[in-house]
This record gives sequence, C-alpha cells and structure tokens, in this order.
Amino acid sequence: MIKNKWFYFFRIVLLTIVMASITIGCETGTKKSLEHTTWSHYGGSPDQSKFFESPGITKSNVSEMEILWSYPSGDDRFYFFSPIIVDSTMYVLGKNSSLIAIHARTGEELWIHTDLPGITRRGINYWESEDKKDKRLLFTLNNSIQAINAETGKSILDFGTEGYVDLREGLDRDPTSVTRIQSMMPGVIYDDLLILGSAPGEAYFSPPGHIRAYNVVTGTLEWTFHTIPHPGEFGYDTWPKDAYKYVGGANVWSEISVDSERGIAYLPIGSPTYDYYGADRLGSNLFANSLVAVDARTGERIWHYQTVHHDLWDYDLSPAPQLLTVDKDGKKVDAVAIATKHGFVFVFDRVTGESLFPIEEKPFPKSQMPGEESWPTQPITSLPSFTRHEVTKENLNPFFSDSLRQDWLQRLDSAKTGLYVPPSDKYETLIMPGALGGANYGNTAADPYNGIMYIQTQEYASTYRLSKVEPPKTELTANDVGRVKSLYNSSCISCHGPNMEGGAGPSLKNIGHHMFYSEFRNTVVNGKGVMPGLVHVDEASLKALFQFLGGDPERRNFRRGNQEVATVDGPVVASGGVAIPSDAQRGAPMEKYPEDVERPKARYTTDYGLDWPGLIDPPWSSILAYDLNNGSIKWRRPIGVDSLYVQGDESKGAPNGTQRKGMVITSTGIVFATAKGGRVYAFDSEDGSILWETTLSNETNAQPSMFTLNGKEYLVINATSNFRSDSYDHSKKPGAIAKGYVVYGIPDKK
Repeated sequence: MIKNKWFYFFRIVLLTIVMASITIGCETGTKKSLEHTTWSHYGGSPDQSKFFESPGITKSNVSEMEILWSYPSGDDRFYFFSPIIVDSTMYVLGKNSSLIAIHARTGEELWIHTDLPGITRRGINYWESEDKKDKRLLFTLNNSIQAINAETGKSILDFGTEGYVDLREGLDRDPTSVTRIQSMMPGVIYDDLLILGSAPGEAYFSPPGHIRAYNVVTGTLEWTFHTIPHPGEFGYDTWPKDAYKYVGGANVWSEISVDSERGIAYLPIGSPTYDYYGADRLGSNLFANSLVAVDARTGERIWHYQTVHHDLWDYDLSPAPQLLTVDKDGKKVDAVAIATKHGFVFVFDRVTGESLFPIEEKPFPKSQMPGEESWPTQPITSLPSFTRHEVTKENLNPFFSDSLRQDWLQRLDSAKTGLYVPPSDKYETLIMPGALGGANYGNTAADPYNGIMYIQTQEYASTYRLSKVEPPKTELTANDVGRVKSLYNSSCISCHGPNMEGGAGPSLKNIGHHMFYSEFRNTVVNGKGVMPGLVHVDEASLKALFQFLGGDPERRNFRRGNQEVATVDGPVVASGGVAIPSDAQRGAPMEKYPEDVERPKARYTTDYGLDWPGLIDPPWSSILAYDLNNGSIKWRRPIGVDSLYVQGDESKGAPNGTQRKGMVITSTGIVFATAKGGRVYAFDSEDGSILWETTLSNETNAQPSMFTLNGKEYLVINATSNFRSDSYDHSKKPGAIAKGYVVYGIPDKK
C-alpha cells in the first residue's frame, strides 16, 4: 500500500503526460483513459467513486480557491441537481424546472429546455456514439424515460414510443395503478444501456423495484432483474408464495455502480414494503437489503450478499457501492465495499463475492407482533462500526432543557432501544441509527487506487410505535374546510408553518396553482426527501387539502409537447419534453391483496420517527476515512454547523448534517465535502486536517462536481436550497450571491 507524497507526485506526472497527448476538453475514446478525468456521469464516473484526477489543485494551493463565477437558478424552487460536464458544456437544472446548457467557463446560456416539472431531481445521464455524431441526455420525467439532443436541447422523438418510455410497464401490476415509480437518481450508463432503479414508494402494495436496462438509442427494454423473484428464480423460496404479486419496494433508489472494464453492475437494493411490519412477507426476502452483482449487459446475477434479513427497520442499502483495489494479506484485490444506514461496512471480492473480512451471524430479539416472524440472526461484520446503536440516559443530548430531558428520561424507562430491536405496538422503540442515520445516498466516495473509502455519516435516531391500519374514513368532503385545517395542523404545520409560509419545509402558499393533483398526491402519500408519506389519508381528504392549498383536483396533467414558450428568459429551444399519458389514463393504486394469496389478519404502520435528529450527544455528523486495506478507521472529523443547540460550534457537527450532501476526492490527496449550514471543506486525505473551508450563501443539497477545461480545474456546487430553521441564514450576509450553481477554482495569476 502506497500512502505518501511520492505516489501523488508520480501520478500527477503521469496524468500530465497523458493529458498533453490529447486535445484539451475532448474525450480520448477509451473507457480507461476517460475514467476519473471527466464528470459526465452523476458521481463522476460509472463507478460512482466521486474521484477526480486533478493535478492542478494540490494541498499546497487549495487554500487559494475562490468563486470564479456562478449561475443563478432563477427562481425560489429548490434544485437537488448535480451538474454534469461534457467538453466545455455544463448541464444544470434551473428556472421553471428547465434543463439548461451553459458554457463551463463563463456560465453563458447555450440553450434552455424549459417546463420539465417531474424531471429526475438529482441528475441526468449523458451518452454519445463512438463517432460522436449522436449526443444525448437521458432522464426520467413523470414516470417516463425521455431523451434530449445534448447539442440542440430538443427532444428526440424517435426514442421509445413517440419520444418516451413508460416506466409503469412490466412491474407485475396494472400499469395504470402505478402512481410513482421513477427514481430521484438518474441511473447509470454502461455502453449503450441505461441501467435504472426506481422509487415506487414505501406503502403496502407499492410496486416492486425491479432493476431494468434500456437501450439508449431505441428505448427498448433490454433486461430486467427481478428484485422480488418470480416462480422458478433464485430466491423465490425466501418469500411467501406469489409475494411478487403484492409486495413492493426492494428497489435501488440511489446510486448504481459499474465496473466498466469487467461489465459488472453493483446494485445496492433497499427494503421491501412494508418497511416495519412484515407478516405478509415471511422469510429472509432476497434480494431486499442486498448488494447484488449482475452482468451489466444481460442482468444475470453473478453473486449477492444480504446485509439485513427480513428488514423491519428501513435499513436500505442507499449509498453507492465503492470499487477499490485493496492490499489484503500482501495481495492486490479488486474489491467492492458498501456502507450501511446502521453503521457497518461490508467488503467483498469484486468478482467472486467472497467477504474480505469475517462476518458473523449473531442472534437478536424476537418480534412479539402478531403474525410477524423476525429473522433470528443478522450479519455483523468484524470491521468497526461508524455509528452508535443505542439511545441511553447517559448519551442523551446534553443541550436539552431540564424539562425536555426529564421527558426523555421517562420515555426511556418504558421504551426499548438497541440494534435490531423489532418495532412494536406495545411500546416505543428508539432505533439508533434510524431511517436517516448512518451513511445515506451520496455519502460514500473512494480513492479507488489506495483502498480508502470516505464516508459521511450522521447519528440520527428514529422513534417507532406500530399502530393497526384502520379502514379509511369517508365522511370528509372537499368543502369541509375545518377538518382540512385539522389535518394540516396535525400533519403539516410543524414543517410548513402556521401560515403555510415554510420553515423546515418549503412554503405551500398557493402551491396548488403550480402543480397537478397527481404530483401533490404522490408527494403526500409517498413522501419526499425527509418528509414521510401520510399513507392513511383517504382520497377525499387529499382532494380537499389540495383545494385548501389553491389547487383544482380536476385539472388534468395534459403535458405540452415540444413547442417553444416564452415564460423563461434566455435561449429557449423547447418546452415540456414530449407528451406523456395524462391522469385520465390512470387507475386506482393497488389497495388489497390478490384473492389467491394468504394475508395477515391485520396490517400495522408507523411514521419514520424523524422528530429528533439531535436526540443523542454530539458529534452528530462526521466524515471519516475508512482504510479497507486493514479494516480500520484512519481518521474522523465532525462536519456541519448547527444554530439550535451549540450555536455554530463546529467541533460538534450538526444534527442531520450530511443528508443530501456529497464529496469529491482528488488524486492530489484532497477530500472536498459539503455539510449542513452551507459548509464546504477541503480535508487532507491523509489525516483529515482542514486545508480550506468556506460558507455558501445558500444551502447545498446535491453532489458536487469537478471538471477540467483548458488545463484548469473547477469545483461546482449546487447552492439552490434555503437554510433550515436550525441553521444560520447566510443568504442575508454581506456579499451573498444569488441561489445557483457556484464554481470555485484557483484564480489566474496576474
């Protein structure tokens, strides 16, 4: 294992020689030469390492970084979009949900395809043909896949059926009953395939999260990997008979990693539905909560490992699997590592699936819920955990008021806490980490050559208590404003404010004028971001609430075609993508079990229990370097700032400080990381010392990007979100720049 400055020096020399042999800003034509030198994929490269060959920005000059230019997002919406850069063009999401091509050195607008509400929130894909004559952007939009010409910004109408592919098809459900399937993540490109996950929701009877690959030119479905196996397929016997007909989830809603050289895709598969009560899915439930290696060309399973059996805690595998070469017992091994929500790291031989460190199946408490059969053991790796697993009287937040502390001491007397304690309807369970704890999407990166994985993590507990699902209430009418206000006050006011003007969540003032009922319904029922889904609200209540917020439930979502509009200033070339099926073609979501399957006598649910991000003592959020050559944590540092408890003391980190954040790792030994409070850091990869830091004028909720143009390197950060109420509002500071995409670099010497 090489861990010194000479390694970085020789790598810089080698890269300089390689870069000198190609035309600046143009691609070289081979996968290997392109890897980690461009940022044309979400996560940099298909391996999702967020690693970038950056010879120009070093430990000695990174402190000179400044804002070189910025591009305003143009409205008050939040954009979670991670820019990609191809040659001299950067693609961003901005004003009026527009996809915008800008010059990567100046921010000059090249074209705008406006009015794309419902587009993949966190990024898009770029593909080009070998002769570079066909360049296209691929993304999901309102449960469809669409393609746009990367040079003109106009929709490609011969893609799929009249320009789109319907993602609701082929999911073991009536397609018209599927209200939500597209993922907020863009998927990943391998050769001429778009490999795509999904986000079908987490309610009972949600669609299954089968992984699918589509031809980027024709839109043809090339293969499907059934995450909930069909009869005769491997893993079918780990579920009840015909479970694939009614169980949902087991989806990849985050980042898929690809070993492009070997043609292997690594799928971090999430939890099955329903997350917290599994009496209708008895068994270990393959391939839920599993890291699965598949042939990227065919979708055939190569190997798998399940990190949680019969999940009852929403322990999705959500961060990107990291592909690294490690020095194990004196031998170089190409490995894949996955970090989890519950604070463990599992490391496997990338080809065989053999674990590189011991894993032991250990017994855990049995569920007492009727009909439930929790799995008796769970896999525990020998590697050190990077989170705590229990809420105790001793580790309660020391900054709580005396009265709040007394309340929690009483709650702990009757609650149960600890790793893998099953949820119950008889007592409260305090699960540490909870649904948003540990490592989440965007929170892993790697130096693929040195065997070091970087993890952003947060100590975030969830509080659960199951309750029986009751029959829906039907007495509420659309005009019963008083009851609607009661619903708002009980479920919405804490985040959206007493006057709907926002707080922890965005403003809802007249939101009904800006979205269709189907979009509103999907958000409320299925949740979005940190907002949990309100699965018990009946249809009449939802429509009444939508009217209360200024909407018309009968206004249909007839999408406009590819016509030009003038609602956005700038070089608008098209609007709305291509026409997709309207709401009139949608049926009711699946609401009951098929007639021919066994089912539990009752169903139970709980909310996500996310009310207490700072429940235990600090540090609440951290970044750490995990040395996978020897299985040790090399260094760890708190990140993020908090104004609720410690008034900006950065030694404590911040509650919920790494959610929706990300990293860029450079070949020169720098770890760029974002954190709560608009913080941007440059850490020394060797010891975690801070080399440079700054504070954005607005919050960032996206993966940073990095690129080289004309021999100069740039770091791009999306700063388009509002600060939460428990963060300092830096948008009001002197010299604050407008919401937008901020580009940092080392200024040219005069």
